[in-house]
Amino acid sequence: MTAPIKTTGAEAEVQPEAVLTGVKKSQIEGRSLGQIAWMRFKRDKMAVAGGVVVVFLILLAVLSKPIQAVFGLDPNSFNQDLIDPALLAPKGGWGGMSWDHPLGVDPQYGRDILARIIEGSWVSLIVAGGATLLAVVIGTVLGVVAGFYGGWVDTLISRTMDTFLAFPLLLFAISISATLQDGAFGLDGLPLRIGVLIFVIGFFGWPYMGRIVRAQTLSLREREFVDASRSLGARGPFILFRELLPNLVAPILVYSTLMIPTNILFEAALSFLGVGIAPPQSSWGGMLTQAVDLYEVDLQYMFVPGLAIFITVLAFNLLGDGLRDALDPRSK
Repeated sequence: MTAPIKTTGAEAEVQPEAVLTGVKKSQIEGRSLGQIAWMRFKRDKMAVAGGVVVVFLILLAVLSKPIQAVFGLDPNSFNQDLIDPALLAPKGGWGGMSWDHPLGVDPQYGRDILARIIEGSWVSLIVAGGATLLAVVIGTVLGVVAGFYGGWVDTLISRTMDTFLAFPLLLFAISISATLQDGAFGLDGLPLRIGVLIFVIGFFGWPYMGRIVRAQTLSLREREFVDASRSLGARGPFILFRELLPNLVAPILVYSTLMIPTNILFEAALSFLGVGIAPPQSSWGGMLTQAVDLYEVDLQYMFVPGLAIFITVLAFNLLGDGLRDALDPRSK
């Protein structure tokens, strides 16, 4: 039987059995990149708070109809008895607030503001989410193709991006939305307006995503794992979709969360100008449009939808910043 080998100093440091005696296996277990990113994200309290608010807003939008049915909320129910005919303002407390109407009623028709905020949540998030998805798909595909192949392909796609970025987007969106208000493509009413907003905002917003993806692809295509794939006989499409795209998930995800609040503001601006969601359908931007003529009578009617937009945009921005720091700590 041989005696145990005694080591001291630097030799003892390289022996995991000696150094890690009494340490549990879970404490030395390896972590994936996703687990490491999640640990970083959890440390950012502001990003976690933003994520919680975003999840709440998504649930509110998805469950808006059931919530209204359970609590008996009707965003288009007129309550003229709640309006003072002499002052043309809500009766009672500030903005007509009461147990039945916790956020008050609008000064024109006495409609419940809480019900209209809940109803407008799904409109704003569907338009912003759909436009972001369209921009991400187009921008990612064209950006990765331009960055990987280079040459005349890169030149053609890059000049196309420059052309789209040169468009006066707001004026173009106003003209298209105003032209297609009556009916097009077999659609009319609310589905048409939502579809037009998603197309206009998303189709003309893809160059921003395309530029980011192209720049990241130009860097990744020179990496060793791409050369290794080529040496094993992999062709362009395989390298694009199996090697490059998985490494682009982080910047795409981060920038998508930052595009959504921008698109929410864009939809609110178009509705504010009267070429977005048409009344009586509730939308946050449409409520602000009506509040412009009524703020002297009831300031709360402008404050509530404005606060809803502010909280939503702030939550998505905090979430996007937190994801960026968690997925790419070198960006700090």
